[in-house]
Amino acid sequence: MSSRILLGTVLTALLVAAAYLLFWPVPIDPVAWDAPEDAGYVGDFVPNERLATPKLISLGDHSGPEDAVLGRDGLIRVATHDGAILTVDLDSGVTAEFAMTGGRPLGLEFGPDDRLYVADAYRGLMAIEMDGKVTLLSDQTADGSPIRYANDLDVAQSGIVYFSDASTKFGARQEGGTYEASLLDLMEHGPNGRILKYDPATGQTEIILDGLHFANGVALGGDDSYLLIAETGTYSVLKLWLTGDKAGDVETVIENLPGFPDNLNRDRGDSFWLGLVSPRSAIADAVSDKPFLRKIIQRLPASIRPQAQRYGFVVRMDGDGRVLETVQGPQGYYALTTGATPGPNGELVITSLTEPRLAYLEAGWDQ
Repeated sequence: MSSRILLGTVLTALLVAAAYLLFWPVPIDPVAWDAPEDAGYVGDFVPNERLATPKLISLGDHSGPEDAVLGRDGLIRVATHDGAILTVDLDSGVTAEFAMTGGRPLGLEFGPDDRLYVADAYRGLMAIEMDGKVTLLSDQTADGSPIRYANDLDVAQSGIVYFSDASTKFGARQEGGTYEASLLDLMEHGPNGRILKYDPATGQTEIILDGLHFANGVALGGDDSYLLIAETGTYSVLKLWLTGDKAGDVETVIENLPGFPDNLNRDRGDSFWLGLVSPRSAIADAVSDKPFLRKIIQRLPASIRPQAQRYGFVVRMDGDGRVLETVQGPQGYYALTTGATPGPNGELVITSLTEPRLAYLEAGWDQ
C-alpha cells in the first residue's frame, strides 16, 4: 500500500470517528447546570472504617440486596435483582424466598396493615401478603402516565403510600436495567423525576411533586408531617411538607453531598439512614455546564464513561438535615451501598446495589 493510500485511509477513519463523536444520535438531551464544587470527605463526612469488617450473609443465587426492612416477626426482608424478595434471619444466617415480583424490586416497607409494600422498577407499586401473595397496586397515575421507574417508598399510618418514580423518560425496563437507566438520567440531568401518592381507599395514584433530578429515596417523618426525598442528580436531600401551614412547601435540608444519595430509611426515633451509592464523578461535575460535551461522552464506549465507584458509605441524619454519624468502608470490600436499616436486636443492616451478600453490623456497633 502506498503512503498516499495509507494516509487517505487514516484520514477517512479519523473523519468517520469525528463525525460519530459529534453527530451520532444519543438518547439523552443534556441540560446545563452548575454542579457545586465537591469538598470531598471532610467535616461531617471524614472517612472512618466502621464498615471495614461487617458480618456477611450469602444470598445464594441472588444478588443486589437493594433495600431491606424489618418485619414484626423479627426477620429481615430483602429485595434482589432477579425479582425475589428474601427472608433473612440475622441470628442463623438462613435465607428463604418469601415472594417473587416478576420484576426488579427496589424499595421495601411494611404498612400498618402488615403487608409488605414494594416499589418495583419494572412493574410499579406492589403489595405482598404474609403468605407471599403478590398484588400489583399501580403502574400508572390517575392521569394515565405510566410509572417507568418506581424506586423507593414509605407508608403513612393512614395507609397512604408515598413513592418515587425516578425517571419518567428513562424507564428501568426499557433501558435494560435500573443502573443503565440511572446513568442516562443523571447524564441528561433533566427534570424527569417525581413523587407519587397511592391512596388505598380510592386505588388512585396522584403526582404530588415533579421536576426532580432523579427522584430516589423517600422516608416519612415520625408524625407523617413531612417526606424526605433523596434527589440523586443534585447530591441533595429535600423535605416536602405534607401537613400544617407549610403543606406543599419544599426545602433543601442537605446539599452538596460527597456522593450520590440513594435510599432513605427511618431509624429508631426521628432520624434516618441515607445511603451514598458511589462517590461523585469529577468528570461528570466538570462537564455539568457543557451539554454538547456530555453528548460526546455518551457516544464513548460504556466502559470509559463515568461509572459508579466502589466505596461503602451510609449517613444517619435528622429531619432537618443534620448529620449525626456516618458508617464508611473506604476500601470498598462491601460497596455501592444503597442504604441501611435497623435490625431486630440493635444490628445495623447495610444494603447494596450489586453485592451477592447482605451485610450487617452487630449490636453495639455504635459504641
